[in-house]
Amino acid sequence: MKLAGFLLLLSGWLIVLAAVALLPQAGTRAAFLLAGVGVEIVGLVLVFRGQTEPAHNQARGERG
Repeated sequence: MKLAGFLLLLSGWLIVLAAVALLPQAGTRAAFLLAGVGVEIVGLVLVFRGQTEPAHNQARGERG
């Protein structure tokens, strides 16, 4: 899950950079910027969940 989160963080940055470089109108640029930020937030959530899963499983006595 951590790898997917890091890939989403990277793709979110690429969406933002592409929007700034390629889109001339402010409205479409803002929409793509918000989409890129949303992808980055999802990536951060996955990274944080991936970091906390092993500690949670160890507390319950599960093997991972």
